Amino acid sequence: MPQRRARGEGGLHWDESWQRWIATLTVGYTPAGKRIVRKGSGKTKTEARTKLREKIRDYEDGLAIAEHHYTVTDAVNDWLAYGLNGRSDRTRTKCEILCRTHIIPALGARKLRELHAQDVDRWLADKATTLSTRTLGDLYGCLNRSINRAMARDNVKRNVVALCTIPRGQEGRPSKSLTLSQARALLDAAESTRLHAYVVLSLLTGARTEELRALRWDHVDLIGRPNLDPPTPPSVQVWRSVRAGGDTKTKRSRRTLALPQRCVSALHLHRQQQDQDQADAGKDWQPLGLVFTTSLGTALDAANVRRAFRRVVTLADLEPAAWTPRELRHSFVSLLSDSGVSLEEIADLCGHAGTTVTEKVYRHQLRPVLLGGAQVMDDIFGPTRP
Repeated sequence: MPQRRARGEGGLHWDESWQRWIATLTVGYTPAGKRIVRKGSGKTKTEARTKLREKIRDYEDGLAIAEHHYTVTDAVNDWLAYGLNGRSDRTRTKCEILCRTHIIPALGARKLRELHAQDVDRWLADKATTLSTRTLGDLYGCLNRSINRAMARDNVKRNVVALCTIPRGQEGRPSKSLTLSQARALLDAAESTRLHAYVVLSLLTGARTEELRALRWDHVDLIGRPNLDPPTPPSVQVWRSVRAGGDTKTKRSRRTLALPQRCVSALHLHRQQQDQDQADAGKDWQPLGLVFTTSLGTALDAANVRRAFRRVVTLADLEPAAWTPRELRHSFVSLLSDSGVSLEEIADLCGHAGTTVTEKVYRHQLRPVLLGGAQVMDDIFGPTRP
């Protein structure tokens, strides 16, 4: 007679279909009363018992590991489906592109329990040969959050991505600023296009492109209060952006800027053009109250602005591929600095919380010499076309 196993040792039997020994043990019960069973298999009894002991140890440590075949792809897909709640559509799209393009093709087939820090290090090092440091950081963040979520749901013991560091990637496209002659040429070229007011406002106030696309007419004052003491000039309230929730990039970015006279003139003409667009569109017009819209009154997206801006750059005899709308803001900083505006005032006009960001991001536009932004811009360009 074979010796009977003691209570708590579990069961051990030969599985003919698997051709392996199966060791089993009941480790507890669910709230519904169903038994929680852990199994270990092996070619020998000893191997099966060893595998079972490993699973029991994991369970007792609070790490009830999921099925053995749970992969990096499963973890990433789960995070994309459920881990981005409350994020904007733009963020969701960006994360999905990064995961589908870079993470899943390279690491997706690896079983999550078998993913090692060395695998992540080698993957990041390979990506560093073609991607910028910022993109590497975004990739690291996506994978790190995916595995954190898997770990919180007991699909893996630990997050090996947290043990890795982000390598330095390729240099990104450097930002630059227009010279005064280039800025004048761009303003002249824009006058014959629908993007005229957008270019003028961006270059002469330094507003971000995301802020201008969300700008509403009820936040624009083209008259001011000349009868007050002191008088209030025409101004624009930069209080919104196209970010999730309509918030500006930071609290300090919420600011009210005096408008140079050239901006006032451009916005008057733009309003007339928009009134004509509304008349032409008739019932198809979307009354959203936005300053910069399509011919039907709908909001512009970043692609709309980039395409229109490239046409303006071409008309100014500049290289279209070399310039983007955000560099109008960099040019604003450069022109103010060249004209003797202090670093502190430039930071205020740009909506920065302090001078640190201004120096870090726009250091190549700042000059050693550190009045009001609207007044200086009028001095540079004049209230009307020169």
